[in-house]
Amino acid sequence: MIYSISGNLVVSQPVDAYFIVAVECNGIAYEMKTTFTTASQCPKIGESVTLYTYLHVREDALELFGFYDQEELRCFKMLISVSGVGPKAALSILSNVTPSQFALCVASGDSKSLTKSKGIGGKTAQRIVLELKDKISKEQLSSSVVAGKEIELPTNAGNVAEAISALVVLGYSKSEAAQALAGIDPSTSVEDMIRVGLKALATIR
Repeated sequence: MIYSISGNLVVSQPVDAYFIVAVECNGIAYEMKTTFTTASQCPKIGESVTLYTYLHVREDALELFGFYDQEELRCFKMLISVSGVGPKAALSILSNVTPSQFALCVASGDSKSLTKSKGIGGKTAQRIVLELKDKISKEQLSSSVVAGKEIELPTNAGNVAEAISALVVLGYSKSEAAQALAGIDPSTSVEDMIRVGLKALATIR
């Protein structure tokens, strides 16, 4: 499995609802499909970049996908795990929403926001929310265990519980999410909490 590719960016061009980029490494240019978000974060042609990758294997082809950060890659993997959602649909969604916004949409049941992505209809958006949200038990988010100790969330921590739920959507454990948000002001918006949590989790792992 290819974890990441580092080299000089030699191609970056839009194709429908996603981008095609190519990174040259040791004389070989690797073509990857990616999101508009990643493409906007990439440097100028000829400059060095590192993209985290996912190799999609089909009967008739091998497709390489690249992402500027691991959170977007994590969301991509979550999306293609949903029945009926292919890589191109996942790229379309992640070109329209950030990882934190995507997690918030799923955690809050907001399928309508996902339909703003090109090619994503209402039924597909609802299926994404249903299948990913069902993997989370919000009732179990009133407390989490970190290093063998139970962390109780404040009774008014509705936003905290929702942010933890969103971080779990992104593939983190409830204990990791709770640890990342420990001590945060419960009045902070859910999306800001997710941003804080993602930054903290980047140092934990």
